[in-house]
Amino acid sequence: MSRIGRQPITIPAGITFAFSKENHKVTVKGPKGELTQVIDPDFTIRQEDNQVIVERPTEQKRHKAMHGLYRALIANMVEGVKNGYKQQLELVGVGFKANAQSNVLELSLGYSHNIFLAVPQEVKVQATQEKGGNPTITLEGIDKQLVGQVAAKIKSLRKVEPYKGKGIRFVGEYVRRKAGKAAAK
Repeated sequence: MSRIGRQPITIPAGITFAFSKENHKVTVKGPKGELTQVIDPDFTIRQEDNQVIVERPTEQKRHKAMHGLYRALIANMVEGVKNGYKQQLELVGVGFKANAQSNVLELSLGYSHNIFLAVPQEVKVQATQEKGGNPTITLEGIDKQLVGQVAAKIKSLRKVEPYKGKGIRFVGEYVRRKAGKAAAK
């Protein structure tokens, strides 16, 4: 039985929650914006006072798997419209640079050309460079899935290599390093 799916979702003050039974759409509005999510028609969603409960129809394996998923998606929507999500990426390498203008991110990652990446309008991107430190890219948005997906796409442009540790990584991420070639005797 899904332990996550059974937990109720608390709706804080200032956030409105709506569930449409006709098109099975969950809508959450808050101070930061509005998010919608379509769920499986088999599932029922009850709202009691300031709590939302997701219920599954049967004990089938598919329903058990989706139960925790939908509860987590709705909880992430509530958290996103209330506080928002933030991801920080760090560029480690000589000459690595990042520049953000509106929603276009320009990256110089040691290739023969610069990479221009169009970031979705829902995600706010900011690039900073502090003297003596590595360039940092900050992504902010209300949709956890979209922020994570954009961060993963940026990270995939230059994966961290294990010998020198060069590449794009999350701030605070530990990179396991390998020993290089042993010196010849």
